[in-house]
Amino acid sequence: MNQQHIIFVCTICGSSHQTKQDVVKSDGERLLEKLQTLYHDWVLQNEFSIQPVECMGVCEQVCAIAFVSPNKHTYLFGDLPADAERVEKTASAILDCATQYHAKSDGLLAYAKRPELLRAGAIARIPPLPPGH
Repeated sequence: MNQQHIIFVCTICGSSHQTKQDVVKSDGERLLEKLQTLYHDWVLQNEFSIQPVECMGVCEQVCAIAFVSPNKHTYLFGDLPADAERVEKTASAILDCATQYHAKSDGLLAYAKRPELLRAGAIARIPPLPPGH
C-alpha cells in the first residue's frame, strides 16, 4: 500500500490540567509510551508512524487517538482506558484496529470486526477529501 498511515495520540488526555490533580504522567502519555513499545514488534511499523499531539478537542472523552491516511476515512476514537492496569490491552487493541484500517483501501472499519475497546469509542468517521482538493 505504500501510503503513510498515522496514529495520532493525544498526550494531554488525563493530564493535571484536565483532572485538576497532580499527575506525574498523563493517561495519554502512558498510552503513547505503551504504543511506542509495542510498535517495535509490530508487523506494520514501516507503514505507520505514531505521533503525539497536544489536543484533539475531545477532552470529555479521555483518552483519544486517531487513524489518518491520505485518501482514506479518518477515525477519531475516545474513552480509551489508559490507566496502568489497562493500558497494554488498550494499546494492543489500537494496533489490531490499525492493522484492519491499513488493509482497507478506503479505511472503512466494520463495527463488528473492530476490537471491542474501539467499538463504543468511535467519536467520528471523517471522509477523505474529494479528488482534486
